[in-house]
Amino acid sequence: RVNGIAPGFFLNDRSRKIMFGEDGSYTERAQNILRQTPAKRFGEAEELIGCMNWLIDEKNAGFVTGITVPVAGGFLSSPGV
Repeated sequence: RVNGIAPGFFLNDRSRKIMFGEDGSYTERAQNILRQTPAKRFGEAEELIGCMNWLIDEKNAGFVTGITVPVAGGFLSSPGV
């Protein structure tokens, strides 16, 4: 089986610098991302691990192959309107 995971916007040390101002408020870039993300938040690493665990579980996803699963809080499905 060959599958992939396409992560959306997840916070890490690097991204925090561009997503938050020195006062802790969202930058304009972060606001734009969250405005287009139906979940209205950034992802957590555990959510990627949950998707991976599902994909590698032969019982639950053994017939799943050839896909890329977006883990993006709905960002890819948002029209940005």
